Amino acid sequence: MNKRLLSLGKGIAVIGAAATMAISAVPAYAQETISAGIVSFLTGPAAGPFGVPGRQGAELVIEAINAGTMPAPYNSAGFGGAQMEPTYSDESGGNAKQVAEYRNLVEKQNMDVMIGFISSGSCMAIAPVAEELQRLTIMSTCGTPRLFEEGDWQYTYRTQANAVGDSIAAALYVREHFGDENGFTGINQNYAWGQDSYKLFGLAMEHYNPSIAASDNPQFPKIFAGQYGTEISTLALDDAHLVHTSFWDGDIEAFVIQALVRGFFDDKLVVSVVGASAVDSLGNQFPDGVVMGTRGEVGLLVRNAEPGSLNEWFINAYKERYGAYPMGPSYQYARAVLSLKVAMDKAAETSDGVPSQDEIMAAMNGATFQSFGGEISLALGDGHQAIHPVGYGITKWDSEAGEPTVTDVTFYPNECLYPPAGQTSADWMAAGMPGSTC
Repeated sequence: MNKRLLSLGKGIAVIGAAATMAISAVPAYAQETISAGIVSFLTGPAAGPFGVPGRQGAELVIEAINAGTMPAPYNSAGFGGAQMEPTYSDESGGNAKQVAEYRNLVEKQNMDVMIGFISSGSCMAIAPVAEELQRLTIMSTCGTPRLFEEGDWQYTYRTQANAVGDSIAAALYVREHFGDENGFTGINQNYAWGQDSYKLFGLAMEHYNPSIAASDNPQFPKIFAGQYGTEISTLALDDAHLVHTSFWDGDIEAFVIQALVRGFFDDKLVVSVVGASAVDSLGNQFPDGVVMGTRGEVGLLVRNAEPGSLNEWFINAYKERYGAYPMGPSYQYARAVLSLKVAMDKAAETSDGVPSQDEIMAAMNGATFQSFGGEISLALGDGHQAIHPVGYGITKWDSEAGEPTVTDVTFYPNECLYPPAGQTSADWMAAGMPGSTC
């Protein structure tokens, strides 16, 4: 097999610690293949609603790209001419386990690129290791803004926008549809994603809905706690009518089921940042009237796909293969894979053979490309952090079609949702979001 090494090679003895790190960290791709570690929750409570749909989205698109069966303009076979050989890995088990498995995949199994990670905790733990090992890593899903606002990463990219846009879009949607609410509170998981989501939502509400006061007693149960009777009772007694939640995975399902039997959704207006997986899994049990987001132009909010669009292809191909609609994570993982093709195809135009990691990253920095759910632009984090529109709608069971739908869908553009480069989200929002067009 004709091989082209992207570095001087692996395992060559080099005098000097700096030179040793530089050489051993750079992958050597074969001419014909590129190996990719794809990490998502494959076991545990987050597997069914998030991890498995994420893997399926990646799997579907990898096979289509390898075969050259994607719609134009992505119908050329391969990633810069290379076939991808994926290895799927389980994100369950906590940050320490993920760091160990990342090292195993890169150092022992020689993965050329790493793709995935759903939990914000995983992303925060992995990014420094990706930097240490100098391995291209494309984060698909996690939402904490701290990833790029507290770190300057050369080898880490994120093709999903962070929680800032989700929170601001939610506050804008409240202003347009529920501006007379008497107050808001929340129930969010007690770690980076949940804490950041509620904090940013509060800042956005102060700006766009100053008359809707924050409660003194929001709830922050442990992630994957599963039982929320105490928190539901506390929220039910709170005078605030609006309840914000960034619950995902099995937590959103458990919360909805436990709250339903208490009549919670009859008394409260719930704003769910990313709970659409439960809309599908619970079917007609999921309550009508929940303000629902999907963290972008994906999933439940974009099922009425434009004929001939990339989204229509994705929905139809996914349903044919897996017998279900693609969920938000399906799009997120598919998008992360697609970003690598975009970068490798571009880099291959001027590369002698399969492009090197440095050439791929140069092509990826600041890239803008059309994805299955709208346009993605790596506009923040020195060209490593994506932005895209974010929308919300109101859940409604369609009894005639026998499936969930949403009404009153509104998407908000990038110009409304993200701080200028170089500013932290919290500081920008606290200053009144100067430059925002909304």
